[in-house]
Amino acid sequence: MRILGIETSCDETGIALYDTQHGLLADALYSQVEVHAQYGGVVPELASRDHIRKTLPLIDQVLAAANCTKTALDGVAYTAGPGLVGALMVGATLGRSLARGLGIPSLGVHHMEGHLLAPMLDTDPPAYPFVALLVSGGHSQLVRVDGLGVYALLGESLDDAAGEAFDKTAKLLGLPYPGGPEVAKLAEQGDPQRFTFPRPMIKQPGLDLSFSGLKTHTLTTVRQCVAETGLTEQDKADIAYAFERAVVETLVIKCRRALQQEGLHTLVMAGGVSANLSLRESLATKLEPDGVDVHYPPLRFCTDNGAMIAYAGALRLLAGERDGAQADVRARWPMTELSPPEGAYA
Repeated sequence: MRILGIETSCDETGIALYDTQHGLLADALYSQVEVHAQYGGVVPELASRDHIRKTLPLIDQVLAAANCTKTALDGVAYTAGPGLVGALMVGATLGRSLARGLGIPSLGVHHMEGHLLAPMLDTDPPAYPFVALLVSGGHSQLVRVDGLGVYALLGESLDDAAGEAFDKTAKLLGLPYPGGPEVAKLAEQGDPQRFTFPRPMIKQPGLDLSFSGLKTHTLTTVRQCVAETGLTEQDKADIAYAFERAVVETLVIKCRRALQQEGLHTLVMAGGVSANLSLRESLATKLEPDGVDVHYPPLRFCTDNGAMIAYAGALRLLAGERDGAQADVRARWPMTELSPPEGAYA
């Protein structure tokens, strides 16, 4: 099957063509960073309008790159949630209309399932079962994965997600949007010995996460620096380093705890924060003595992209799933509501 994937959940328009026999044939991504940068964050209405302008041209671009015509498509997958409702509606409307016009099936895909399965696009994909760490701007979750749609939520953020905490810290430090990569970049210049930030909820049992207290500690440190000498560039770098280390070490501790609890030795990390090189290095270094095999998506598939939607949609379409007549988008959509395709592994 040749499946066209459409991702429009937030501020990136991603299109991809995936073939269940030959793999990823072509993909393209348009980022709205410049559109939203002047506002310091995503403006939903502007995001929706930009998706309207970019989605169809990107579909044509991807099909041309793959030397594929619309009539050669076997299905269309689009992100149905979670995300910004207006943005989701653009991809859903275009995807369903295209499929209806071609007489082929369409299917709404869960955004976080797309992220979870993105490492399968690598040349060395993980095998089930495994523990997945999903870390993005809106989600921080630890999930046991036994197969497609067979997910058990082990723990999640009780407040700010890891990516959200990175973005808010960037604002405190006066860094440009998007803030996560800017904090990581600045942290490389920080003094490791100057500040030690708390590792939240590591002493409590369980696998839930919390980063709001860490954000408050960062704010307090910024204010102290301002009161003493003014916030210098070195202050910013030292704070960025301390903040990043606190997040990274907290996630490493929780991942190890989850793997031990489930008796597994394979960890998959996905979502925008999975591009953080410090987190990747720490997970590999700290978990290697435990015999843990760590997998990540290719860097270009860490952030939102069409390839992960095309791949996740292809698996479910191949198993016989189809949109119903009343398919809709969802701003909120717990992964625990997903189920395996009928007749699949459970």
